Amino acid sequence: MSIVKIKDRTFRTSISESEIKQRVQELAAKISRDFEGKNPLLLGVLNGSFIFASDLMRAMTIPCEISFVKLASYQGVTSTGKVHEVLGINEDLTGRHVIIVEDIVDTGRTMKQMVESLGTRQPASVSICTLFVKPDKLQEPLNIAYAAFSIPNDFIVGYGLDYDHQGRGLKEIYTLYEEDGTEK
Repeated sequence: MSIVKIKDRTFRTSISESEIKQRVQELAAKISRDFEGKNPLLLGVLNGSFIFASDLMRAMTIPCEISFVKLASYQGVTSTGKVHEVLGINEDLTGRHVIIVEDIVDTGRTMKQMVESLGTRQPASVSICTLFVKPDKLQEPLNIAYAAFSIPNDFIVGYGLDYDHQGRGLKEIYTLYEEDGTEK
């Protein structure tokens, strides 16, 4: 187990790089089967999903396209509860199969808002693909078709996820860890 210090916080390894790679491969295979012949549009949610979206797309075996949207709802280690669109979608979604690629779904507010917003643009379908879901924190009913990991309500960094803009480049997932041995 590895421990890293990011700014004023300590984190320890909770999910290895090999576990992440395996789950991304499994999701890519499932999506490739489910969308065979459909050329889906992967819609990555910046900033956290950029590594996951890239690895997912490269592992897929069907033609697909990718675009990104930037939403903001976090400040430090907690969600503000308000979702702001910072960078919007420029593609015509009419008749397209859209797969939202998110790093983490916790309360579900961001996903609910995105699905509702995308639905007004007449896509053929909208699916949710997330690297992590926190079922104990989920407050909105969502149909998450593709989830790599179900995790407890801990704060995590690495593989695109950050703490105050740091830690995104870590190859493993690290959980916030207090010196007294407890996870936060």
